[in-house]
Amino acid sequence: EEGKAEEKEQSEAQQNGDKEEEEDGKKDERNGNFRFMFNIADGGFTELHTLWQNEERAATSSGKIYDIWHRRHDYWLLAGIVTHGYARWQDIQNDPRYVILNEPFKSEIHKGNYLEMKNKFLARRFKATFGPETFPSCTSQLLEQALVIEEQLRRAAYLNMTQDPSHPAMALNARLAEVECLAESHQHLSKESLAGNKPANAVLHKVLNQLEELLSDMKADVTRLPSMLSRIPPVAARLQMSERSILSRLATRGGDPTGPQGSFGSSQIYNSSFGTNFRGPGPGGIVNYSQMPLGPYVTGG
Repeated sequence: EEGKAEEKEQSEAQQNGDKEEEEDGKKDERNGNFRFMFNIADGGFTELHTLWQNEERAATSSGKIYDIWHRRHDYWLLAGIVTHGYARWQDIQNDPRYVILNEPFKSEIHKGNYLEMKNKFLARRFKATFGPETFPSCTSQLLEQALVIEEQLRRAAYLNMTQDPSHPAMALNARLAEVECLAESHQHLSKESLAGNKPANAVLHKVLNQLEELLSDMKADVTRLPSMLSRIPPVAARLQMSERSILSRLATRGGDPTGPQGSFGSSQIYNSSFGTNFRGPGPGGIVNYSQMPLGPYVTGG
């Protein structure tokens, strides 16, 4: 009986310990020690998540969680765009709720083009609106691209869309993947061939012949693509809005500002204010996916 009593006391102590740990964890969350959660479900079609991983690794390893731009900054940049409007970079930076966006630029404050540099970085991070010659980085449009892909994937799931395997574009896509794989797996042959390696030179010529054949097949696939691809109406026509009105709407300030309670907090990741600012082109602002035209690569399931 004494042994059972001791076991009971130990089990109760363990349970109490678990409860204490849970309570401590809740206290940590109340104190602000919680994991930041934000994601854009791009389906792996962009390199945004690879970029985020590298940036977060650098930020956490150096302890400069606010000084190195990463996923957290992207969240508040998007929140600032929702609040102040598209391309309102200076207004976003001046808003005290988004002061975290200024942290990575503290070391550059002494430079004469400090403000211009910040504005260009924010524009490049969301979208390269000034052309590739101004922003050569390939990651410049990842945020916008990832958001567009996330929306298209959600639309495809809503309409139960599936890929048509008989579509000529699918054959073109398969050959493109084969070309990329062949080129990447044999890229070392050029250096070896230049170094005088005869066997490598022979293999390189065979690989080049294979690439030439694949590219020739791809050219033939392109000619077989349906003419409907070139007849897809532009975005302005599908929205029944002019380009000027689209840009004007994007640059309009939001009615209800969205922002954190504190400087670096994220109490509500999906704030209700986001819903009122993300509105469609119609009077009601609700996008009806079933009325949208299907894309050239998908069919209704």
